[in-house]
Parts: sequence; C-alpha cells; structure tokens
Amino acid sequence: MAGGLSLDHPWTFTFGILGNVISFLVYLAPLPTFYRIFKKKSTEGFRSLPYVVALFSSMLWIFYAFIKGGDAFLLITINSFGVVIEIVYTIIFLIYAPKRGRMHTVKMFMLFNVGLFSLIVLCTLLVSNPIIRVKVLGWICVAFSVSVFAAPLSVIRMVIQTKSVEFMPFTLSFFLTLSAVAWFSFGLFSKDIYVALPNVLGFTFGSIQMVLYIIYKDTKVPQSVVDEQKLPEHVLTIEKLGPCEPNVGANVVAMPPIACVCGGRKPEVVNNVGYINRGTPGTEMSVV
Repeated sequence: MAGGLSLDHPWTFTFGILGNVISFLVYLAPLPTFYRIFKKKSTEGFRSLPYVVALFSSMLWIFYAFIKGGDAFLLITINSFGVVIEIVYTIIFLIYAPKRGRMHTVKMFMLFNVGLFSLIVLCTLLVSNPIIRVKVLGWICVAFSVSVFAAPLSVIRMVIQTKSVEFMPFTLSFFLTLSAVAWFSFGLFSKDIYVALPNVLGFTFGSIQMVLYIIYKDTKVPQSVVDEQKLPEHVLTIEKLGPCEPNVGANVVAMPPIACVCGGRKPEVVNNVGYINRGTPGTEMSVV
C-alpha cells in the first residue's frame, strides 16, 4: 500500500483515500474470527501466519514511507493502524492457542518482525545512494506484500482438503480483494510499480478464496480437523498401580483420564475412564 495527499492528481488521490478506507475495513475484517476465538477460548483450526506476515508488511511500508519521503502521509496512517491491530490479533491468538500453536507463532514473530525486519533496516541504511535505496526497499516491500496475499494459501489448501470454509473468513477474503483493486488503481495512476504489482496477485488470490467460499459454504468442517487441533492439549493418560477394575461392592468413583503414579508401570488407558477404588486395600491410585 502507498498513498499521497496531493490534489494535483485527483484520480491518484481518490484511489489513495479509497484504498485507506477499504484497508481499514480489511484490518477489521478478522474481528468476528477473534470474537469467536474469545468466546470458545480456543483458536480451533485458525492459523496465525497471515496476521504475523501482515504485521511485518505494515512495518515495512511504514519504513518505506519514511525512506521515500514526500507525500506519504496516507501510507503512514493506514499502516500504523495496521501495526496496532495486527499486534492485538497476535496477542489474542497467543492467549488461546494450544502450546504448539503458541510456539509456532512466537517463532514466526521473531523470525519476521524482529530478525528479518532489523536486517532489512540495517542493510537499507547502508546503501548510500538514496534513489537506489528506495528502489531496493520498494522491491523488498513488493516481495513481502506478495507474502501477505500468499499467506492464506495454507488456508486455501485446508479448504480444498476438508471441503469446508469454516476456517476461511469470507469477510477477510472479500475486503482483501476490494483493497487489491483500489491499491492497484492507485499504483496505476501514480505510476508506482511497487504498489501496483503485488495487488495483481492479491486480486487473484482473493478471487480464488471467494470462489471456494461459494462452492463449499454449506459444508461443515470435519470433526477430525477440530480434534486434531484440540487433542495435543487435552489428551492425558492414566496408569494402574494394581487392579483398576471396579470390584463388586466397592466404593468406585469414575474420573476423567488423569496422570497417575504407577510404581514404574507403563502408562495405560482403560476404556478412557480412570477409577479410584476406595474400598479395597492395596488398590489405591496416587494422583499426581
């Protein structure tokens, strides 16, 4: 994204304002998704990569605006908002994601938003020629803007495999497509290839997602996909100290699967139910 605040080129200004408005809606589009995550206290099958990459892209465009200078006010404003909202999304995801999802998100954040961004800033500032510096940074922004639009490819693959769009929000796909059209038009009228080029791909990916939504909108996500996201956090095992079968006349209490100390014996699950036998000496289970 890029923008200018000059009225000398009315079409450029118009599409710049339009791009800002639509991009604002793009950043707000995932709100229903994160409200669902908040309500269910689980990220389910949603992925954090699109939000981490979008945060990285917004940071790059802000840096590009400062390096380029001139009439980049609209670029700075919309991407500053983007940085704030993407950080909020990432934090919410970290709160409710399973351990494996949190670790993956942290690794991606450190890789892109800390390590790679710092490297790009350092290398760009080492280029002495300001024109070459802008060109180099512009092409870097193009590359990672493409990454923003390509990030949902993993979600597209899931949709095709599961034949369900439950984890591909339609509002986000719709506004991404509109945003791509607006910013492509802005880049075309302002003759800025760094803005126009990546939005061609953005329009293509956005159109693909909306077509998939129309095809699979009435299909529910398979339970196996939901279970795959939840099992690593919730499946625990139980061990037997001695006979764990309920005895006749004994006071037996059914418990959910829990981890127990079993005198060195191998963990075992008995019909997915643990038993604490309170009536027969020598068969008590010590709960960790």
